[in-house]
Amino acid sequence: MAEKDVSEKLLADYNDVFSDIVNVLLFQGKCLLKEEELENTKDISQYKVDGKLHEQERDLTKRWNKEGIIISLLGMENQTCEDTDMPMRIISYDGASYKTQCLSDNKNRYPVVTLVLHFGTNHRWNTARQLSDMFPVADSLKPYFHDYSINVFDIAYLSEEQINMFQSDFKVVADYFRQKRVKGDYIPGTEIIKHVDEVMKLLSALTGSRSFEFANKELKKEGGKITMCEVVDKIENRGRLKGRQEGRQSVLIELVKEGILAVWQAAEMAGLDVEAFEHALQKS
Repeated sequence: MAEKDVSEKLLADYNDVFSDIVNVLLFQGKCLLKEEELENTKDISQYKVDGKLHEQERDLTKRWNKEGIIISLLGMENQTCEDTDMPMRIISYDGASYKTQCLSDNKNRYPVVTLVLHFGTNHRWNTARQLSDMFPVADSLKPYFHDYSINVFDIAYLSEEQINMFQSDFKVVADYFRQKRVKGDYIPGTEIIKHVDEVMKLLSALTGSRSFEFANKELKKEGGKITMCEVVDKIENRGRLKGRQEGRQSVLIELVKEGILAVWQAAEMAGLDVEAFEHALQKS
């Protein structure tokens, strides 16, 4: 789980990607946030539960620093599935950031804005988007209750026009999820990927498939610039090879069952050790 969490953060940690996501999702593609205006920061806070001290860390945060003045703290949270408690989680993150400002000697105060990137392809985020979605609020309390909304963006449901606004590698990721939702399949584009390792690790983490990292390793050996066309070719070639190997193994298993081959002979022909072949034999 820790490896998955790290993989999800790597790509957006690049300022060109982070600024691109913000510009498209918040500013409709206008380049209001420049990558050189972003400043890395760790946003870790502590809280007590039942007398025990706990630590919480946001997925990713950066300060927006314009001409020496911090004008915002921008946070991002990645979600592959909905979290009913998300409004409470976000308010705790944002509140901790404001608390840090209170305790700071620097009197430059600034707003905190958090984006929740939802990568689900089956449906849009359909659980709580604000505190009042989580519990009933008595009519007598409503005038005094301060609701708290979160900014959720369903990446797979972005329009084609929005996808084309992205200028960074995030376009590859967003396009992949949109196509998988709309078509159930993926036709790769020809854009050259700048942060190849990070894109492949993110796709691997979000889809649960190691095929992207396998393709990345194979393409690295060959060198040169990488596009999703080459990535998909490697994945498909691997699938065909695996299919042939599995077909060959099935034939050898039948020959062992019929007494034509000994286990050690079939294992050698399949390129497996005897224990692995026996395991496949038992499963058949």
